[in-house]
Amino acid sequence: MAFSLMGAAFQPPIVCNIKNNYNNNNSYSLEANHIRRAAEIADKSAGFTSPHPNFGCVIAKGVNIVGEGFLYAQGTKCAELQAVEAARELSNGATAYLNMEPGDCHGDQTAVSALIKAGISRVVLGIRHPLKHLRGNAIRSLRSEGVQVDVLGEDLQSQSIEEALKSCFLVNAPLLYRAASRVPFSVLKYAMTLDGKIAASSGHAWWISSKESRHRVFEIRGRCDAIIVGGNTVRRDDPKLTARHGGGHTPVRIVMSQTLNLPEVANLWDVSEVRTIVTTQRGARKSFQKLLASKGVEVVEFDILNTRSVMEYCYDRGYLSVLWECGGTLAASAISSGCVHKVYAFVAPKIIGGKNAPTPVGELGMVEMSQALNLIDVSFEQIGPDMLVTGFLQPIPDLTPVIPSIDETSAIDPSLTPYEASIKFFYKTWDPYGAFSNFSAHPLQMPDGNGGYLTWPSVEHYYQAHKFAGVDEPVAKDCVEQIKSAKSPEEAARIGRVLQRKHPNLVRSDWDTAKIEVMYRALKCKFSIYPHLNSMLLSTEGSVLVEASPHDLFWGGGREGEGLNYLGRLLMQLRSEFLGEPSTSISQ
Repeated sequence: MAFSLMGAAFQPPIVCNIKNNYNNNNSYSLEANHIRRAAEIADKSAGFTSPHPNFGCVIAKGVNIVGEGFLYAQGTKCAELQAVEAARELSNGATAYLNMEPGDCHGDQTAVSALIKAGISRVVLGIRHPLKHLRGNAIRSLRSEGVQVDVLGEDLQSQSIEEALKSCFLVNAPLLYRAASRVPFSVLKYAMTLDGKIAASSGHAWWISSKESRHRVFEIRGRCDAIIVGGNTVRRDDPKLTARHGGGHTPVRIVMSQTLNLPEVANLWDVSEVRTIVTTQRGARKSFQKLLASKGVEVVEFDILNTRSVMEYCYDRGYLSVLWECGGTLAASAISSGCVHKVYAFVAPKIIGGKNAPTPVGELGMVEMSQALNLIDVSFEQIGPDMLVTGFLQPIPDLTPVIPSIDETSAIDPSLTPYEASIKFFYKTWDPYGAFSNFSAHPLQMPDGNGGYLTWPSVEHYYQAHKFAGVDEPVAKDCVEQIKSAKSPEEAARIGRVLQRKHPNLVRSDWDTAKIEVMYRALKCKFSIYPHLNSMLLSTEGSVLVEASPHDLFWGGGREGEGLNYLGRLLMQLRSEFLGEPSTSISQ
């Protein structure tokens, strides 16, 4: 069965052994309903802590749902385990419906083992995992334990299944696009009048859309990892670009400006709550760069600043989705370079006219209507007095073809040795060596200083909290508790960094010299109490370990290798200690 999702043809592999257990329309409809429910609850995590995939799990017996759960963030309890715990003994013999194949990046296979131990007899998957090093792993593990696994579009095929499959693609569109195209999923948002203007001829633009539409924009922002604007928007509107949607996630704000002809005072230079990155041409206004740096704004120089280079940089930073809230000139550049995949157009029932009034998209070089770009899978929604038109400029890429595994390739040609690289990179927890990250989901039991132990949800929780540890101030103690109770490592990092900026006087005086030792203690605990992590670390013997964060120049390797890579150094030091080899300690 080939089908089209927003213009992309998906052709599943040929299945030789057709399953007839569920071959009537009623059961297909039931399967589709449960999968759609899994996708629906998976989407609940969007806009709280990002970036991470959206996973949902529904456990059912026939029409009855007996348990469900969704992944709040990478590093929190997996959706499958939550669903099993909710269903309890009713899990035995039940069917689990997952919008996407589990992605056990850390070697512990919690999601898979939870389903097996609970006695789940059958698993229905929406889509295979889009990341190559994870694709098919969970399916093989489940089938090896005698669990029947059916994949939509491969083992189950019907019109209702096709619609359910579409919902699975849509809920993880950012991850799918990133995996296939090596750029973040990119959305263009604008508000315009009925006659296509985004401002009056004078430049005044407040407010085109209604309060209801602006609230929807806050929700859209909260689902993205970064918001991009141009220098004109900063100069004209002085925006804040905050989410203000009540969730825990606030996107990074990125300004593109070749000349850095920007105001010295602007809302975006206030980074007490949200980070701001200014991208510019190499060498532009060095004095202004220093001014921005003094305010805590990060400045990134490019040899040639353009939309494609900025998108590739966002990919390197691990972003899944980016929102363009820019003027017509930058929007046209983003569209022309293929950097816009989806459009949100808010149309207000207003007419303002003006020959020179700006429009949402500038010059694209098209001279005939036949050249116009057509939106795919268009939808319309009335929001207050406005109309929201959404659609895709580019389809979600086809990820159905399965590339032969390394084992299969080596069996065909034994001379192939795919892993000869002497450098092992890691950054995000979905990477093959993602368990090395201080954000990975591995709780620690660390001494509390009073002869007992405290459980920390992750290394990052422990590290961020110890910025304020030992400071004899009630506010500092409250900071520690806020970080300790954060639902995910990403949230702990966000809280810790914000509190550090807000209360620099509460950060322990020896932090600059103590932070390496704090990280070392947490890492040593982590790799000592989890045997599979210890084995993974030892398997890298002879390799250089590099934390590939492009923006962290202390713990990471930096964008061009200019970082100090202290996290990689500590891991190599630990590896030497576990192997019984002499090492040069870098801890303080």
